[in-house]
Amino acid sequence: MTPLAQKIVNLIQQAGPLRVSDYFALCLADPDHGYYQNREPFGQAGDFITAPEISQLFGEMIGIFLVQAWQAQGSPDNVRIVEIGPGRGTLMSDALRVIAKLAPELYADATIHMVETSERLRSVQRQTLVRLKQRITWHDAFEEIPAGFTLMVANELFDAIPIQQFVKTSDGFRERMIGLDEAGALAFGLGPGTLESSALPIEEAQVPEGEIFEISPARAAVMQAVATKIVHDGGTALTIDYGHLVTGFGDTLQAVYQHEFDPPLLRPGEADLTSHVDFQVLAETAKAAGAHVHRPLTQGDFLVGLGILERAGALGTGRDRLTQATISDAVNRLAGEGQGRMGALFKVLAVSGKPARIAPFDPQPR
Repeated sequence: MTPLAQKIVNLIQQAGPLRVSDYFALCLADPDHGYYQNREPFGQAGDFITAPEISQLFGEMIGIFLVQAWQAQGSPDNVRIVEIGPGRGTLMSDALRVIAKLAPELYADATIHMVETSERLRSVQRQTLVRLKQRITWHDAFEEIPAGFTLMVANELFDAIPIQQFVKTSDGFRERMIGLDEAGALAFGLGPGTLESSALPIEEAQVPEGEIFEISPARAAVMQAVATKIVHDGGTALTIDYGHLVTGFGDTLQAVYQHEFDPPLLRPGEADLTSHVDFQVLAETAKAAGAHVHRPLTQGDFLVGLGILERAGALGTGRDRLTQATISDAVNRLAGEGQGRMGALFKVLAVSGKPARIAPFDPQPR
């Protein structure tokens, strides 16, 4: 039993079963034993590899997109370049390098902001962005970003925000809880909480017993804050994560340990805990806040539309075969479909303060 598992067991013994959302939050952010407080999650030595760590091409495409979003909205001054959940800082480093080349005036004028609650990860980000650390301001919350036209990126942020789960029973939907089995180990069960039928995408009577439905008020709250700022100050926010474009059913709660899927209750605090993101809910939340929601894309279509194939070709020109093969493999992992590839599983959502045509989301007039 991990130290956090023992702590959770004690909590349950004292106060009763936990909501999935509370368990989720403890696993990732407990101040003593939380996953992001103590482990190095990224890279081969960690538990997973994010897109920016696969190749510089990913961050470069983000940089291209941010420049296009800025230009499509009149190239304003007083710009805030923001990343929420910046990991090691790799994405920001690669994106800024491209911004400096394509739009030197934007690069010179903008202020750079990183929203990161982990002091350990802030230290890693300072090392990655050592040449720029004097220009960067770190924040504990998005609401701390100063006013000004905002270009924001959130890559694999929303999957790490807690969810609630509800199970269809003969008496309707009941909230899924985490309690203890007869041996004293963590186990799933049902609590008294119910779900409003209006939250479902179909009539409740059509849902078979045992089906699971997930909601995340916390994710919606983050998107509402982002969209509200974008509407007030102008700009564009880009969200990239794995998930589904249309609200549906199913248990997507998952743990990852040393690059393999792991039972979610097995080693709290030592395995990453995530779930799939409902992009329909994020889009509807942004629209309700008054933002312009661009047509969502898969990550593959997003990257290809921004020119990742052409950039990969240029990057490999004149290089040895091994280097060219490595570049090609990275593009396949980032934009391809199928097992071990991110192109179809990951989705991309962009929202802007006002209607604007921004490639590759919006067809450009001929």
